[in-house]
Amino acid sequence: METGLDIIEDEEKRNRIKFFAFIIPEFARAYKMNKQKAYQYLKTYGGLDFLFKHWWALHTDNPMYAVRDMFDVCSQNGGYLK
Repeated sequence: METGLDIIEDEEKRNRIKFFAFIIPEFARAYKMNKQKAYQYLKTYGGLDFLFKHWWALHTDNPMYAVRDMFDVCSQNGGYLK
């Protein structure tokens, strides 16, 4: 049975998608929000742009650091979490 990722032949694209699918829920869990709210927060305050630009470096480190770095970027762009 093929999954959607089997169709994507470029290994780098598959790895990128897997990392995004992993790290956004990790961000949501760390800051106690649902995945949709986390995605919208990251999109609004530049966290997704940062993730897209630096995913290769972020995915090689501890996920905690990637989550913290995305939070820092969002905070610098006006994002505020209670």
